[in-house]
Amino acid sequence: MFLICEVFLPVFGGVSVKQITVFVENKVGALADVAEALGGVGVNIKSISAQGEGARGVIRLITEDERSATGALEKTGLKFSVGDVMVIKLKHRPGELAKVVRKLARAGVNLECIYQLISDKDGAEVVLKPDNVDAAFKALK
Repeated sequence: MFLICEVFLPVFGGVSVKQITVFVENKVGALADVAEALGGVGVNIKSISAQGEGARGVIRLITEDERSATGALEKTGLKFSVGDVMVIKLKHRPGELAKVVRKLARAGVNLECIYQLISDKDGAEVVLKPDNVDAAFKALK
């Protein structure tokens, strides 16, 4: 069983959340540069995922203040994009993630990324970035 976004309405104010994806060089200090730019304007990072491959890196962020975050990133000259993601809660049981991603696959929804937001005794809150958020919500209802 999964719940779609209800647990996040008080935190994020809606059914979808904005993710900021920052494209960086895969080098020492790249993440520090992004974190300092956001911290310097008082933006709190709610969730982060970062990967490097070869010469490139990708940092995915959910912040408390998208407008201030993107303004700070613009000043750094870094390339970034903003897109909708959805947050779901999964129970801690084998196969729960499989049920969700199979439903999305059957609906023709591709996932750009997935990462865990939080995990506690009640389950795991997971961020999904589908290519079509509306279709993803429809598939999971």
